[in-house]
Amino acid sequence: MRRGRTNSEFGRGGELNTIIGKGTTVLGDAQVQNSLRIDGKIKGNIRATDTVVVGKEGEVEGRIQTKHLLLAGKVNGNIAASGKVFLESTASVFGDIQALKLVIDEGAYFDGKCSMKKEKEETQEERKGNKLPS
Repeated sequence: MRRGRTNSEFGRGGELNTIIGKGTTVLGDAQVQNSLRIDGKIKGNIRATDTVVVGKEGEVEGRIQTKHLLLAGKVNGNIAASGKVFLESTASVFGDIQALKLVIDEGAYFDGKCSMKKEKEETQEERKGNKLPS
């Protein structure tokens, strides 16, 4: 991980209770309460209530749905995060990203589309200053 980055800065306030270690391969979907760290490989979809951390040697083949994602490894699939997605310089993403915030370090590889929506998406009329009646 990047030096100087604190857990609170990234929003990682949740408990890290699941770790997929180096050399481990998991086949199938995973649902995790709180946070998940992946240093091995998962072939399946991931759903976590807090943060997913994919280490430099970690790989995911499937969709990730989480609050925050910190990626240093490889993801082949779509990512949906209600908070922040952070791609470190060693990260590779082959798929679409939907997130509230996206940070991409120089050197990271991203092949897909990105959609960033605010918590309350404004309509075109609201952006033009023509507020809709309540």
